[in-house]
Amino acid sequence: IGLALGGIIACGAIYAVIGLIVMAMGTRWIEFLLPPVVTGAIVMTIGLNLAPVAVSSVAGSNFDAAMALVTILCIGLAAVLTRGMLQRLLILVGLVAAYAIYALVTNGLGWGTPIDFSIIEEAAWFGMPAFTAPTFSPHAMVLIAPVAIILVAENLGHIKAVGAMTGRDLDPYIGRAFLGDGLATMVSGASGGTGVTTYAENIGVMAVTRVYSTLIFVAAAGFAILLGFSPRFGALIQTIPGPVLAGASIVVFGLIAVAGARIWVQNQVDLGENTNLIVAAVTLVLGAGNFSIDFGGFTLDGIGTATFGAILLHLVLRHGTGGGRGRAI
Repeated sequence: IGLALGGIIACGAIYAVIGLIVMAMGTRWIEFLLPPVVTGAIVMTIGLNLAPVAVSSVAGSNFDAAMALVTILCIGLAAVLTRGMLQRLLILVGLVAAYAIYALVTNGLGWGTPIDFSIIEEAAWFGMPAFTAPTFSPHAMVLIAPVAIILVAENLGHIKAVGAMTGRDLDPYIGRAFLGDGLATMVSGASGGTGVTTYAENIGVMAVTRVYSTLIFVAAAGFAILLGFSPRFGALIQTIPGPVLAGASIVVFGLIAVAGARIWVQNQVDLGENTNLIVAAVTLVLGAGNFSIDFGGFTLDGIGTATFGAILLHLVLRHGTGGGRGRAI
C-alpha cells in the first residue's frame, strides 16, 4: 500500500504542474487537442463505461433487478412530483424511499436478502480513521504517475459537462481545477488515501438537482471529514442494499452520458462530417466496451483508451484528407 501511495503522490505532483502550466499559458492548446466533438464523446464515454458496473451488480437476480427499477422509479417520481428543497434533494429522497421499500419487502415480508442492522449496533459512535504512510519507489512512481494525463482529459471533460449544464464558460478555471486536484491527490496519498479527481457521479447529481454552487461542495467536504470519525455512520452507509445503489447509479451514469450529448448539441457538432462521425463512433465503442491495453504492470482501461484514442484519431483525421470534411453517406 505504501508503494502505491508514493506513486499517487507523484501522480498528484505531475497533475499540479500541468495545472500551473495551464494557468500560465491558457487553455488554447487543450482546446486544440480536445474540441467539442472529442470532449463530448469523452464525457459520454464516462457514463457508458460506468453503466455496466451498475447493471451487472443486479443481473443475477430478478428480485435485485426489480428493486433497482423501483429505485429508478422513486428517483424519477421525486424529480417530477416534488418541489422546492425536496426536488433539490431528489437523489437522497429517492434513495430513502427505495431503502424503506426494500426494508419492508425483505425484513418485513421475507422476500430477498434482508438488511443486516446489527452492524450499526456493533459499530462505535466515534473512532479514528486508519492512516498509512507512503513509501517512495521509482518503479511505483513511474507506473502510476502517467495516470495524471488521463485525469487531465477526464477532468477537462467533466468541466466541459458542467459548463454545458450551467451555460457558463468555465475555461478560465481549468488550470485551477487541475492544480486543486493535483494538490488534493498529494495530500490524500500522504495520509493513506486514494488519488482524487472530479467524480462523474457528482456531475450526474448536479445535472439532476440543478444545484451548481461551489459552497455546497465545501460544506459537503466538511461534513464528510466529520463523519469520517464515526464508524457507526460508515456502518449505516454499508446497510444500503446493493440493488438500491445500483438503481441510483443507473440514473446518475445515464445523466453523465446525456451531458456528453448536450456538449455536441450546444456546440453544434456536425456528425454528418466524416471526421466527427468516426471520432465519436470509435470513442463511444472503446469506452462502452472498456477496451483496455496493458503496458507491463500498467493498464489503460476503457476511459483512458477512449480519451487518447479520440485525441489521436481527431488529430490524424483532421489533418489527413482535407480536414475530414467528407460527408457520411
